[in-house]
Formats: sequence, C-alpha cells, structure tokens
Amino acid sequence: MKNTIYLLVVMTVLQNLNAQVNPDDALKKLIEGNKRFVSGKSIRPNQSPEKIKELSAGQKPFAIIVGCSDSRVPNEIVFDQGLGDLFIVRTAGQVSSYASWGSMEFAATALGAKLIVVLGHTKCGAVAAACAVPDVPGHIITLINAIKPAAEIAKDMEGDLVDNAVRVNVAKEVEQLKGLEPVLSKKVKSGEIKIAGAVYHLDTGKVELLPDDYLKKIAKEKK
Repeated sequence: MKNTIYLLVVMTVLQNLNAQVNPDDALKKLIEGNKRFVSGKSIRPNQSPEKIKELSAGQKPFAIIVGCSDSRVPNEIVFDQGLGDLFIVRTAGQVSSYASWGSMEFAATALGAKLIVVLGHTKCGAVAAACAVPDVPGHIITLINAIKPAAEIAKDMEGDLVDNAVRVNVAKEVEQLKGLEPVLSKKVKSGEIKIAGAVYHLDTGKVELLPDDYLKKIAKEKK
C-alpha cells in the first residue's frame, strides 16, 4: 500500500513539473528516471488514458533527445518518462542534418523544450562501421561519412576503438549543436537551453553523462 501511494505521488509531481522545468532540472529529471529504470523501479508516468486525452490539445516536452535508432535504446523507457515528456529525433549513429536541426529548433522554440541530450550508446553498429571504413551500399555511406571524423580521433586514444569513437561522436555533435546558428547557439548563450552529451550502456541500462570539456581533455592528452 505504501509503495502504491509513493508511486502515485511521484507520478503526480512529474506530470505537474514539465511546464516549469529549467535546463538543469530537466537533466536531473532524466537522470533520476534512468536511475529508476536501472534499479527496476520504473513508474512509467504519463501513460494513462486521461493523459492521452489531455495531450490531444497540445504538447510541452521538457527535453529533446537526439538518439540512435537502435531498437535497444527506447528513449522514454530508459529515462522512465511518458507521453508528452520527450521530443525524440533518432537516426542511426544519431547523425543529424538539416531536417533534424529544424526539428530541434521547432521543439526548443515552439514547444518550449529546455534541454537537448545527444544520446549515443555502447557497441553502436553505425560507429563500428565508421571505424572499420567498410564498402557500404546506398545512402548508408552518408551516415558513415558523418561519423568518420570521430573515428579518426578515436584511433589515437587508448582503450576500445568503438567505445571511444562513440563518446567522441557524441561530444562532437554536442559541440556542433551548441554553435548551430541562428536558433540553438543563441538559446545556449542566453542560458535558455542546455545541450549535453551522454552514452547509454547496453549491458547495464545506465546513462553516463559526458563532461562538457570532453573534447578539450582529449586534445590535451594528445599533446
């Protein structure tokens, strides 16, 4: 009975906070949700028939997730969020281009999202392919070419090539989005939104946040 009451209280609080959340609070909500998921205590908020009806009038997601299309990384589940909470942009290797950028700008401007998380994951097939530089068919090459710069940097790093490339790829995307003119860069500079990088661990379900200065640290280590 106590557990049931606890879950109802937590779900009510989560439902009422989305519209008021700031960038740091938004990130905290995601991390807390992931902790619940990892510990097997997911509350699966905002998934009731009433919520479906409520959201038919409009949405106000508190965060944007730029993630990989991999079926093993369903964003709402791993962050323990529900309907209307997250605005999702997904491609293989979380490679983004004009349509993706426009989607993010729309969510940040028209919908009021306060946070963008670029979410990579361990053992990413797209990143592994970029590290191997294979002969790939069709438009897959556009994905590989976008990830290759990260793969090249990772080749000079100690440790697992693919895991390092995953992190570098995420960090480079964060850097790119922070400087994306004219919408995102302005919102980042004003503090209206925050852009963070993270890696999802397939073997544990845990989301690891990357340091904001990850690329700078790599550059220093190479010197």
